[in-house]
Amino acid sequence: MMYLNGQMIFDDCHFLDHMAADVPIQIYRGTIHKDIGFIEYYGKEFVKVNSILYSRKQFTFISRPGY
Repeated sequence: MMYLNGQMIFDDCHFLDHMAADVPIQIYRGTIHKDIGFIEYYGKEFVKVNSILYSRKQFTFISRPGY
């Protein structure tokens, strides 16, 4: 699937696509940037990026293809 730079990702299939294709994501808590990197793991509750688990309920995940 093709994702736009800046597109919000939230479904399991979005996280799987990004992890499988090594597309980086950016992570925000509200309007504050927290991290950017590649998905190492995702599950029902968390997404792991740069060895840190981010809650899918507390953080927003943004697609950054080409970054």
